[in-house]
Amino acid sequence: MLRNAFSMEYFRHRLAHSEALPQMVVLGIICGLLCGIVLGSFRLLLEAPLAHLLPGNDSENFEGLASWYHFFLPVLGSLLIIAILSRVSPLTRKVGVTHLLERMAYHQSNLPLKNAIVQFLTASIALLFGHSVGKEGPAAHLGAACGSQLGQQLKLPNNTLRILAGCGTAAGIAATFNTPLAGVVFAMEVVLLEYTVIGFMPVMVAAATGALVMQFMFGQEPVLTVPAMQIESLAEIPYVAFLGVITGLLAVLFITLMRETMRRTTHSALGFKSKLILAGLLTGSTAVFVPHVMGVGYDTVTSALQGELGLTILLTILAAKCILTPIVLGLGMPAGLIGPTFFIGALSGGLLGTLGAGAVDEQVANPGFYALLGMGSMMGAVTNAPMAALVAILELTGNPNIIFPAMISIVVSNLIARYVFNTPSIFVTSMRLQGMDYRYQPLTRVLSGAAVRSLMNTNFIVCDAIISREGAEKALETDPAWIAINTDGKYTLLSPGDLQVKICDLLSPEETFDMLQMPGLRLDTSVIDSKATLEQALDQMTEDSVEALCIQNEYGRIAGLLTREQIEDFYRKN
Repeated sequence: MLRNAFSMEYFRHRLAHSEALPQMVVLGIICGLLCGIVLGSFRLLLEAPLAHLLPGNDSENFEGLASWYHFFLPVLGSLLIIAILSRVSPLTRKVGVTHLLERMAYHQSNLPLKNAIVQFLTASIALLFGHSVGKEGPAAHLGAACGSQLGQQLKLPNNTLRILAGCGTAAGIAATFNTPLAGVVFAMEVVLLEYTVIGFMPVMVAAATGALVMQFMFGQEPVLTVPAMQIESLAEIPYVAFLGVITGLLAVLFITLMRETMRRTTHSALGFKSKLILAGLLTGSTAVFVPHVMGVGYDTVTSALQGELGLTILLTILAAKCILTPIVLGLGMPAGLIGPTFFIGALSGGLLGTLGAGAVDEQVANPGFYALLGMGSMMGAVTNAPMAALVAILELTGNPNIIFPAMISIVVSNLIARYVFNTPSIFVTSMRLQGMDYRYQPLTRVLSGAAVRSLMNTNFIVCDAIISREGAEKALETDPAWIAINTDGKYTLLSPGDLQVKICDLLSPEETFDMLQMPGLRLDTSVIDSKATLEQALDQMTEDSVEALCIQNEYGRIAGLLTREQIEDFYRKN
């Protein structure tokens, strides 16, 4: 018994239940370790070459390069990405957070390894060659793929894959920004779309473990250098709200530009090669005049936070980044957008802070303070993740004085984007352009949280359709809940009570009869894999027009039965 309790089969069986918290916490730790190693390698691949090749040994100092580098590097990067994508199928080219949400919604959180490898390589090239994109989207995809692959390799039930993908997403964001709590909230707010104990705890330990691995590899140096700042007077609150309005409008502009670029190029004659070449040319041409748009740009964000940038340079960089980045991403550049939203938010906030300080004679908050508010407001409005944005800037600064004004600006920016302009998040927008949606209804939430083996009835017996009275009596000796009638590999369920009534009418023990022809309650069935969730089971019942399913284990044998009535009863109780 003790040995069985530590077997892999028992582990999988426990995970099929929606309350398998200890097992999920263990998996969360393993997932965090894997994500930390993968994302540590990703970061090392980016920082090591750039630190040696860019001026001043600064991995973000693209501005120090000669102008011809500014033009040719993004173009060369596009050519290398094309060389990789040309060798894989169109389905394998799908990467990023939108791909993650698609696999969550339509493929039971089964993220292919090939797509993750393509994401690793292409995002690395895009960032190494100075494209105006971020690394957080690839980090979320790579982390989620680590979690999903962990579940797939261990042959865990599908309800577990969803939480593991959330664990990986949280670990990816946590490892990138060194903000474990923001990673947790982002995973819950954008990917899992729920806050439950069974989901929250493993996601939390995965994020903490991923951040710990990154700190072990690279130290505890913060991603951004942020001085201690606070609001100077409550009289600034209206201006903070105004900042929320401006960043909300910028978020709408960002989403609209990216959406229209995707829509127009999707229905044009441009193939993926032409679009990537165009992205390289646009980035290179812009970088000749405004080199600050190249790369992630955390050095520029830090300068904005410290109030080191003047009005002209702030306005110039902001305009270039606001227009270039959504177009490049809409053209299919396989990298992230969260970093650019931080960049745009910081510059817009710094610009407003500088203008506000020059317009009044009173002492007001440092422009860097408004830059920080702009970061959170822009990220929250573009991704529809206001809580994740608030927690991110709180963790990045370690300054509780930021909470109150940040809540105001983030709420206002989200109201402007969602309700004034009715603009969904950039991820949902991208999915809708591909004819998909990402909704998580109450029925889906409950049924996707448990696998069929957690509810299946194992009290059944398999019989052939033609049976004698003696055989029927023997079948009923174990008091089964169902009789599974096997007809050339297809199963029909019969109520044992009806079989009992039938054998009472027979006189001879040798007399045979056909259980498919006798009066009684019979349910047609189809077969489903034991890793499937209850949601999949209900969908298959509807698709196959049956009222019951036979659960097939990894060895091809029928391990249990599941009826529509059982699923409905489970939903009512949960």
